[in-house]
Amino acid sequence: MRKKRILSTLSFALILPVMLTLSTAQAQDHEPQDGVKVGKMSMMRKLGNLGGGLDQQAAQQYTQTMQDAQQKRALAPDNHPQVIRLREIAKKLIPFALPWNDRAAEWKWEVNLIGSSQVNAYCMPGGKIAFYTGILDTLKLTDDEVAIVMGHEIAHALREHGAERAGKSMATNLLVKGAALFAEYKGYNGQAVAGLGGAGANIVMLKFSRDDETEADIVGLDIAARAGYDPRAGVALWQKMGVVNKKAPPKWLSTHPAGNDRINEIRKHFPEVMPLYAKAKGVELSGMSAYRTNVKGIPDVKN
Repeated sequence: MRKKRILSTLSFALILPVMLTLSTAQAQDHEPQDGVKVGKMSMMRKLGNLGGGLDQQAAQQYTQTMQDAQQKRALAPDNHPQVIRLREIAKKLIPFALPWNDRAAEWKWEVNLIGSSQVNAYCMPGGKIAFYTGILDTLKLTDDEVAIVMGHEIAHALREHGAERAGKSMATNLLVKGAALFAEYKGYNGQAVAGLGGAGANIVMLKFSRDDETEADIVGLDIAARAGYDPRAGVALWQKMGVVNKKAPPKWLSTHPAGNDRINEIRKHFPEVMPLYAKAKGVELSGMSAYRTNVKGIPDVKN
C-alpha cells in the first residue's frame, strides 16, 4: 500500500516540471494592443487562487490591517490632504488598469494611508491599495512618482503575481515531496533530500519574485503614462531610492532587481510609453522638456 502511494505521488510530481515550463505559454493574455508587451499571465495563478481563496484572504487581511491602524490612530482620515491626493491619482490610474485584467472591473477598489515610517506601499488582490507616510515623506514623492509607485503595485494585483507565486510554491513543494519519497523508495534518506530540495526551491521562488517586480515596473509605467503621468519619473524614483537605501542586499538574492537594473529597464521602455504620455497630455513628444524632480542632486531625466 505504501509503495503504491509513493508511486502515485511520484507520478503527479513528475508532471509538475512540465507545468512550470509551459504555464506561461498556456495562459490567457490580458494587455492593450499598444504600449508595452509583457506576454501572457501564468496558469499557475489559478492553482494558487482556487475557489477565489486568495482574494478572500487578501480582503480579510486588508480589512484587519486598516482596523489595527485605526485602533492605533495611524489610519489617516478621508479628509487628510494626502489621502485625497492618493485617491485622486488612483481615480486617474484605475480606468487604464482595467484592460490588463477582466476581473478588475468588479474589484472593490480602496485607497488608504497609514501613518508609519515604513518606506512601503502595496496593492492587494482585489484592488486594496495602501500607502505609508514613510514612502511619501522620505522620498518626497511628486504626483508623477506616486503614480509610478501606485501603478507598479496595481500591476502586481492585475497580473495576479501573488496567486502565481502561491501556485508555484505549491507545485515546488510537491516536487520536493516527490523527490523525498523517491529517495525513500530507493532506500536513501528522504528528509536529507527534502532539505536540499527546499533550499533550491527558495532560490527558484526568489527568481519568480524578481521577474514579477520587473513586469510590474513595466505595466505600471504603461498605466501611469496613459493616465497622464510622466513615465520618466520612474528613473528619478529609483535614483531617490538609491540615495536612501545605499546598503542594498546582494543582487542575486534580492527579491527586487537592483536600482540600476530597474532604471535601465525603465529607460528601455521609453519608446513604448512616452508616446502614450504625450498623447494623454495632448502635446508633441519632440517638444517635451526633461522630467525634473523635487530633490537636489537628482539629474533631470530626458527621453
